[in-house]
Amino acid sequence: MSKSRSAEIRARLNHPIIDSDGHTVEFFPAFLDVFKEVAGSKIVDRYVEEGGLGRSMRWYEASPKQRLERRMTRPAWWGLPMKNTLDRVTASIPKLLYERLDEIGLDFAVLYPTMGLGAPHIDDEELRRAACRAFNVYNSGVFREYSDRLTPAACIPMHTPQEAIEELEFAVRELGMKAIMMAGYVARPVPAHPNDHAYWLDTFCLDSAYDYDPVWAKCVELRVPPTFHSATQGLGFRASVNNYMYNHIGHFAAAGEGLCKALFFAGVTNRFPQLKFGFLECGVGWACSLYSDLIGHWKKRNRAGMENYNPANLDREMFVDLCHRYGGELVKGKLDSPETRRIAMLGIHAFSGASDEDPRELDDFAQTGVTQPADIPSLFVPNFYFGCEADDPINAWAFDAKRNPYGARLRAVFSSDIGHWDVPDMREVAEEAHELADDGIITEEDFRDFVFTNPARLWTDMNHNFFKDTVVEGPVAKLLGDSLKAAADAGGTAAVAK
Repeated sequence: MSKSRSAEIRARLNHPIIDSDGHTVEFFPAFLDVFKEVAGSKIVDRYVEEGGLGRSMRWYEASPKQRLERRMTRPAWWGLPMKNTLDRVTASIPKLLYERLDEIGLDFAVLYPTMGLGAPHIDDEELRRAACRAFNVYNSGVFREYSDRLTPAACIPMHTPQEAIEELEFAVRELGMKAIMMAGYVARPVPAHPNDHAYWLDTFCLDSAYDYDPVWAKCVELRVPPTFHSATQGLGFRASVNNYMYNHIGHFAAAGEGLCKALFFAGVTNRFPQLKFGFLECGVGWACSLYSDLIGHWKKRNRAGMENYNPANLDREMFVDLCHRYGGELVKGKLDSPETRRIAMLGIHAFSGASDEDPRELDDFAQTGVTQPADIPSLFVPNFYFGCEADDPINAWAFDAKRNPYGARLRAVFSSDIGHWDVPDMREVAEEAHELADDGIITEEDFRDFVFTNPARLWTDMNHNFFKDTVVEGPVAKLLGDSLKAAADAGGTAAVAK
């Protein structure tokens, strides 16, 4: 195989390249064999018809008029590289991918499923749990002999804490899997509207149908960082009947932002500071914006600041006096009686809400543990990692300590997306990732953090043995040792900005 530009870039680096989001495209006949062994042929037949393949084909079976009448979301189409036959087979055959890693420029890769991406979101419980189990058995088996450079992520359903915990136990303890992919939300019916097809999105934290703290505690116990790769195509503004690109752009980011925001406001990072969360294939631009917004919003709407907006604090006499003095014809005759003044006050309260809000509900940041804006970096930056594709120029924002509040460098991690249409040639991903350094937009140290330091942190912060017996064990061990030494030299606390 010919020498690639990516391989040349890797050869001159003094650190590995760790891919935190490559994709395997399941070899379907072999997967179905495993599925039958796990769940039986009847469940497999239902999966083909109801759980994925059949559902996406319904769009094609409908006429253009029927698609519009039924508001059928345009499904993903032509989603895999085909002209590049070598890459197409590489994504499905572990041995071929393993042999090509040096040519691609990768030292180690965590691989997410393709058909398995939707398994945790199947509505039917029996089908959902059987599909997740089958994908986990299949992927853990086919990649086992290549574990020194490749490891698959397990599919974890989240409809209830119990089913999540049961699949976590099976995948980690029985199959030996060390990376997991949890559902990023659950679409639940609205009980008050059972016949209207109304639903709401449960992000496991705020207003959830269940207490998911036992799931987070199980992740800590099993030493696996929860990562998420959920789609929002078909939801909200991403439900075009005919335009896949309209539905696709930003949809992983929307899922990531919704869950990340919920985890923060529900105080999960405050209660479980050791937990690390990964949001895949979503970029980091939304995360930089969310991080800044959290700080800005706390400054205005912290508990003490809320008194600025309490309708009870309005000086009504001053209000009426100023209106009379400066309002002219606008207010003439509209504040002269108790009734007209009452109507004016109704207009004020229409946007402000009730003046007698429950005092226990006045602080939206109550569960976060934030007492000052400077607390936010330590509750956000170390806990969240953001998967960024190689060709995304917004990756540079993560490392811009001059613009991110408190000099923060968000933890962007290299996510190649090999196996999918974003990568028509696997040999170009490392090269594309390095272009920001080639163009002087980020430094070589930033690039090292992107493809090595941050990925190593994501996978080892909860499991120091994640890379044991892999080709990157030595460099990662040195990185961890250097980090511990730096923390000790700094008095036991490493700066968030680092």
